[in-house]
Amino acid sequence: MSSESDPLPVISATNRGITIVASGTVLALLYFGREVLVPITLALILSLLIAPLMRGLRRLGLGHTPSVLIAVLALAMFLVGLATVMGSQVVHLARSLPQYEATIHAKARTLRDMTIGRMELMEGEAGKVMSQFNDRGAGEPAASAAVQRGLAASAGIIPVEVHAPPAGPMAVITRILSSIWVPLQTAGIVLVVLLFVLLEHEALRDRFIRLAGGTDLRATTAAINDAGERLSRFFVSQFAVNFGVGAVIWLGLVIIGLPDAPLWAALTAVLRFVPYVGVWIAAILATVLAAAVGPGWSLMLMTLGLYAVVETIAAQLVEPQLYGHSTGLSPLAVVVAAIFWSWLWGPVGLIVSTPLTLCLVVAGRHVRALNLLDILLGDTPALTMPQRFYQRVLSGDADEVIADARIFLKRKSFAAYCDAVLLPALQLARIDLNQGAISPGQQVKVRSAIVRVIDALGSETRKRSRWNRRASVLDDSSLGRLLRQQRVDASGRWQGPLAVAPGSVVLCVGLGSTVDDLVTEILVRILRDLGIDARHLTIEDIEAFEAEPPPEATPNGVSMVYIVSAVPAGYRERGDAVATEMRRRFPEACLVAVQLPELLATSEPVTVSPDVNQLAGSFEEAAQHAIARFPVGARQPVH
Repeated sequence: MSSESDPLPVISATNRGITIVASGTVLALLYFGREVLVPITLALILSLLIAPLMRGLRRLGLGHTPSVLIAVLALAMFLVGLATVMGSQVVHLARSLPQYEATIHAKARTLRDMTIGRMELMEGEAGKVMSQFNDRGAGEPAASAAVQRGLAASAGIIPVEVHAPPAGPMAVITRILSSIWVPLQTAGIVLVVLLFVLLEHEALRDRFIRLAGGTDLRATTAAINDAGERLSRFFVSQFAVNFGVGAVIWLGLVIIGLPDAPLWAALTAVLRFVPYVGVWIAAILATVLAAAVGPGWSLMLMTLGLYAVVETIAAQLVEPQLYGHSTGLSPLAVVVAAIFWSWLWGPVGLIVSTPLTLCLVVAGRHVRALNLLDILLGDTPALTMPQRFYQRVLSGDADEVIADARIFLKRKSFAAYCDAVLLPALQLARIDLNQGAISPGQQVKVRSAIVRVIDALGSETRKRSRWNRRASVLDDSSLGRLLRQQRVDASGRWQGPLAVAPGSVVLCVGLGSTVDDLVTEILVRILRDLGIDARHLTIEDIEAFEAEPPPEATPNGVSMVYIVSAVPAGYRERGDAVATEMRRRFPEACLVAVQLPELLATSEPVTVSPDVNQLAGSFEEAAQHAIARFPVGARQPVH
């Protein structure tokens, strides 16, 4: 069928057009309806803030309506008290400003002499040099200036100042009311809406579930509970932290002697709701006042140091312990949200930007159509660790993979990293390679990056060997044999001495495929990092050893033999035969069959030969078998 008759492009274009129109409509409603939406949003946020107080009142035996009234009254009294304190402190500061005028002028002169004055001095010296080349024209500007002064004097211009009559009492009252009417109006609307939201809380929740959830009550209830609990916990915790920071700042400013300490404490507590920059705005304002109060600079430095110490302790120690290291938003999302909501709703939008964005992220986690919001704004990784590993090696960025791996290894073992990250990433590479989805250039990048990563994560000191860059990932010239050859080049054909203590060597044998070779080499490196003398040998190596055994070899040096397979089907084909052969050659050794899981494949139990003593389904489980057989005292660093 031709593309002209295919309706899919038309449908896709229509859907994109509908999405664009819907997004534009929502933005327009948010912008032009801010006079109505801002009070409602503030009321909803305050309802989450005082929800714990209402629950406490209900537990004391009060009914729903009395609990709501008491909680709203307490909130109103707190806001009125805060506004009164800040207003009185602002008036006191305004009256005190003339006292600081001389200090401000003196310090301004000092700063000017230290900065602009020095620049002017340099310009003056440069002007003297330039004047030597412009002597003839030097008198013309002076003459011109003298002519202008003469003309101004002859014109008889007299400066005149016009003063407005003093305002009457009614004019002053009108001016004050006009300046505070809008905030009072908004506060009144917020309190009224808050009162009714709390009184109709259950009914509003049921209506929202019916509207948004339809028949899927479970998912909608989970989303509402998640959003309510997360936001309520966040607001209560943030309010407690901000109140505590304000109290500590007030106490510190009183001790160091800064005037109007309650104003700066309250301003700090309020501005700290603005993400990242709010507290530093308050710090800068308080520091400027400190510079104007005293003749020296010590008060200013102590004020700035107080803010730095208190904010560092609050942000790095108190907040992570109280409500976690983050709110569920990525740092970039917090900044972008602050810019977006402040553009839509002004200063109020800046304060409520974080909770509003957090609501969107929670909705994205529970509503499939909004999952894009969770990916873009949430703090959960966009890629899993194996996907991130594979994406980085596709780009040839082995350094970033190594850095991520070392962070992982600080918490867990190398074997756990190989199970959780390295093996699934290698399986992703193998799937794309089998499907022909990797270009030759990407194959070279992947191969090079995997070799660097595996070689860097082990603790052995290895001698790098050259390898064919044209070989592709997991092809006939396998990475496992390449990495094994590095150790052979450094330690000899048998990857170590043959005169060893009895029962101190562990052999790791793959089933022959390139994938088996690679995972066998990874297992060897895991065991050697544990201080176990593990060696990667093939069936051919073992046959050559038996045909011409070196005279210095210890006859019973092998204690364990690992038979490694990365593909369960491959083990069913060859595993039993290899196990029987290893039992014949090493009758006293412990045989361990390692069957690593395959990506996107259902795990089916694989029967093994009776010659096998133990089974392992992961690198970590295989390592535990060796650790149980070799106590810590019997292990030592392997080179």
